[in-house]
Amino acid sequence: VRKNIGASVSVAANYYVDTVSSASIDVVTQGSKYAEERKETGVNGQYLIDRSTISLGYVSSKENDYDATTYSFGIDQSFFGDLTTLGFGVSFGEDVVGQNIDPTYQRDLQRRKYSINASQIVTKNLLMSLSVDSATDQCLNLLDEQSCLNNPYRSYRFNDTRTGQTGWRSERYPHTRNSDAIGLRGIYHLPWSGSVRGEYRTFSDNWGVESTNYEMRYTHSYNNSWIFETKFRVYDQSEADFYSDVFPFENPQNFKARDKELSAFSSLVYGLGVTYKLPAGTVPWFEKSSVNLYWDHFDIDYDNFRDARASVGADGAAPEYAVGDEPLYSLQADVIRLYFSFWF
Repeated sequence: VRKNIGASVSVAANYYVDTVSSASIDVVTQGSKYAEERKETGVNGQYLIDRSTISLGYVSSKENDYDATTYSFGIDQSFFGDLTTLGFGVSFGEDVVGQNIDPTYQRDLQRRKYSINASQIVTKNLLMSLSVDSATDQCLNLLDEQSCLNNPYRSYRFNDTRTGQTGWRSERYPHTRNSDAIGLRGIYHLPWSGSVRGEYRTFSDNWGVESTNYEMRYTHSYNNSWIFETKFRVYDQSEADFYSDVFPFENPQNFKARDKELSAFSSLVYGLGVTYKLPAGTVPWFEKSSVNLYWDHFDIDYDNFRDARASVGADGAAPEYAVGDEPLYSLQADVIRLYFSFWF
C-alpha cells in the first residue's frame, strides 16, 4: 500500500508471505522434504524537496531458520530541466542464519550495498539509464572453520579414487564476499502504441564468479484498457574458484562448495504478460483498478553440475552411473503471477 500525504510526502508499507515446499534437487540428494514460511514486513517513505527526493526504508524478514533486517537510504536529484537524474543509495543489513536441526547454530551476517544511478532523457522517445552497484557480505565473530554465506544444510561430495571412498561433507565458504555490477538500460517509445526496452548487465565478485545478462521487452497498449508485454532474457555465468561438482578427496582445500548457483551455467527466460484496467466504478471505493497476469518460462542448463540422483541405486539396485559421470543437470520451470492493483 502506498499513499501520498500532501504534495511532498509519500509513504508505503507491505506485508509478504512466502510459502515454500521442497523443490530443489539438493533436497533429494542431501536432505529430506520440508515446508517453510517466510514473513516479510516493510515500510518506506519519500520526501520531495524542490528537485530532490529523499528515500528511507526498513524491511524485516523472518522464517524458522533465518532472520534478516535491512535499512536503506537514498537521494535522487534532477538537473537540466529534469532531463537528467542522478541518484545515490546505500543499504545496511543484519542477518542471523540458523539451522532447524541444531538450535544452537547461529551465524551473524552483515550486508552493505552502495548504488549510483543516472538516467537521461535523450530524445522525447528515448530514455537511457546507467547503474553501478557495489556490495559487501561479511560474517561476524566466526571461527576459521565456520561459514555463514552458504546454505547450512548443503554439502559437497568427494570421490577418492585411491581409496575408493566417497561421501558428503559440509560446505565451507570464505567469510566475506565483495561484488560489483554495472547495468545499462534503455526504453524507446515506438511510433505506435508500443515501446521496446533493452538491458545489459554485468556482474563480478572476489569469488571468481562473472556473469552477464541481456534482456529485451516489448510492451503494447490497446484501447486504453489493455497492456500486453513479451520479454526474452539470456544469462550466462562462470563458476566460483572453490566450486566443484566432485572433489578428488575429502578435504582437498580450505573452501569447498557444490551449490549449483556457484557453478557455470546459462539460462533463457521467455515471458508473456497482460494487464487489464477495469472500468471506473467496477470496484467500489477505488478510483481505478487492474488485473495483472504474467507467465515466465525458465530453461537453465548447468555446465558442470551433475544430477547426483543418477549415481544412487533405487531399492537396492546398482546405480546407473558412477559418481562424477552422471548427466549434467538442467531445469525447466514456469512462474505464474496473478495480482490485483487498486488506486484510491
